[in-house]
Amino acid sequence: MKPRFGDVGLPLLVAVTAIALWYLAVRWSGTDIFPTPSQVLAGIVELAQRGLLLKYVVASLFRVSSGFLLALAVGVPAGLLLGWFGLAYQAFNPVIQLLRPISPIAWIPLAILWFGVSDLAPIFLIFLASVFPITTATTAAVQNIQTVHLRAARNFGVTGLELFKKVVFPAALPQIITGVRLALGVAWLVVVAAEMIAVNSGLGYLIIDARNAGKRYDLVVAGMLLIGFIGLILDLGVRRLQGLEELRWGFNR
Repeated sequence: MKPRFGDVGLPLLVAVTAIALWYLAVRWSGTDIFPTPSQVLAGIVELAQRGLLLKYVVASLFRVSSGFLLALAVGVPAGLLLGWFGLAYQAFNPVIQLLRPISPIAWIPLAILWFGVSDLAPIFLIFLASVFPITTATTAAVQNIQTVHLRAARNFGVTGLELFKKVVFPAALPQIITGVRLALGVAWLVVVAAEMIAVNSGLGYLIIDARNAGKRYDLVVAGMLLIGFIGLILDLGVRRLQGLEELRWGFNR
C-alpha cells in the first residue's frame, strides 16, 4: 500500500516550515550566539569528520538498550505475576507505587556513589526509569483481561502455565507494548540527563561539553536534534509493533 500524502507530505511540510522560521528568527534577532540551521548542519558534519558523531550515538544507544532490556526482563515477568496473583499484588504494589514517583534524576548521586563515573551508572538509572512503568503497565494489562477469554480457555482444559502462554500473555501484550513505548521515551530522556553528569561520552555529554568548551551552541543544538531524531526512530519502531495483526485481538472494543 502506497503512503498517502498526509503520512509523509504534511510532516515534511511542517519540518521545512519550522526550519524556515528558525532561520528567519535568528536573522531577525541579529544574534551571533544562537546558530542557524546551516551552522547546526555544519556542526554535525564536523562531529562526523572528527569521529565523534558515531561514537556518541553508539554510546547513548548502548546504555539505553542495556538498561531498557534489563527492565524488560524484570518488569514484564514481575507485572504478569502481580497482575495474576492478588496476594502478590497486595504485598508488593505499595512498595512499587512508593518508588515509582521518584525521579530517576534524583538517583544520580547514589548511582555515581555505587558505580562511579562509568556506563553502569546511566544503565542503572535507565533501568529504574523503565522498570516501574513496564511493571505497572503489565500488571494493569493482566488485570484488565476480558474474562470471556479465560473462561473459554478453561472450558477447553487450558490451565496453569499453558494458560499463561496461550491466553494471558497474548491478551495482555497490546497494553504491555503501550507501556513499553512510554517507558522507552522516559529511558531516552534519562540517558541524556545521566550523560551530562555521570559519564564522559554520549549525546548528553556532547551537549554539556559543547556548552562549557567555548560555548559551541551549534554543537549544543546539533546534539538536541540528534536526540530528537533518534527518539523519533525508536518510537516509530515500537509503534510498528502495535500495528501487528497478532496483537489487536487483546484490545477491548
